[in-house]
Amino acid sequence: MALWREFEDASAVHSFREFARTHVQPVAAEIDRDDLYPTDVVQRAAENGFNALIVPEQYGGAGCSFRRVVSFFEEVGAASASVGISLNSNFQAQNVILRVGAESLRQRYLPQFAQGLKASYALTERNHGSDIRTLDTRAVRDAESWELNGQKSFITSGTGADLFIILAQTDEGLGVFAVPRDTPGVSTFASDRSETFGLRNGPHVELLLQGARIPHDHLIGEVGQGLKVVVRNLNYSRTLNAAMSIGLARMAFEESLAYVRQRKAFDQFVYDFQGIQWYFAESLAQIDAARLLLYEAADAIDEQRDVERHSSEAKLMCCTVANNVTAKAIQVCGAYGTMVNSPFNRYWRDAKTFEIGGGSMEVLKNTVGRYLGRLNLDQLAASPVA
Repeated sequence: MALWREFEDASAVHSFREFARTHVQPVAAEIDRDDLYPTDVVQRAAENGFNALIVPEQYGGAGCSFRRVVSFFEEVGAASASVGISLNSNFQAQNVILRVGAESLRQRYLPQFAQGLKASYALTERNHGSDIRTLDTRAVRDAESWELNGQKSFITSGTGADLFIILAQTDEGLGVFAVPRDTPGVSTFASDRSETFGLRNGPHVELLLQGARIPHDHLIGEVGQGLKVVVRNLNYSRTLNAAMSIGLARMAFEESLAYVRQRKAFDQFVYDFQGIQWYFAESLAQIDAARLLLYEAADAIDEQRDVERHSSEAKLMCCTVANNVTAKAIQVCGAYGTMVNSPFNRYWRDAKTFEIGGGSMEVLKNTVGRYLGRLNLDQLAASPVA
């Protein structure tokens, strides 16, 4: 009897799981320890058709549903969240180009993802953090091109990216731009704030733009609509973050369960203590419930139904569960759980970092709160109290 329900076609899930087991899990500890961008794994994902799952077949991709994409990221997250966020960065770039990019931009870049193109989503600036309504990076249009100047900070996947998706200020509001790494005037460097304790896939770089010129069609969407474009795209990527969170919760659950069922203390297996069984019962119920919410969010995105609400709920719940489960895994494994060479500290560090990256828990709560505030009272089942 399988412990985890499969929410997608069994053959697809098994192929994702086998890829993660064969190509991701063996290098997960090394990637985390040395803070490496997983270039070889991303290329292997492309060779297996997994670096362009959402890209339509006409552009060389698999043309999968978002539910299937979520299933892939759950399996990869179980093996290595660091690899997962690298692939999620690629997904973010693909998705925004696909949905609002010019056709010339789609034809130029989307087929490259199937060959292993690596991308990074560069929104953050040092003086703005999560508040990206106004930015210091500027984009100016002339008769020939867009010219970008400024500095983006703490950029995930920036170490390995071939293409940056950049949010910048224009005279008409915010705009989103595709900027190849080899563009003259584009450079990256690590700062004293580049290294994190979780989701380690290479230092989070500073991206410097000094007179970087790109063609007009590298504007993604309309000028002045940049904030709307990136926020809508984040609804997709935060759902994938939720998938990776619950994947690593599953792995922490399975490995700690295997440990306590073999480890003896006071003349019995650790698992035979009732209190330990309660920990696992609670964790299992939480994981099962979070996965139901996760795949409800995936369906909501496929159906374009209350996407902001469901994606925020999924990440809020899955991150909460992942933090609870990984902490309990350390607890039940005792001293072994705290050892540097055990996997449990990595699971907990990654789970904690997911609570901040890609939409902090507070931002998610605010998003759901705004959704509830927009509801008309006649949409509620109960009548207002007089």
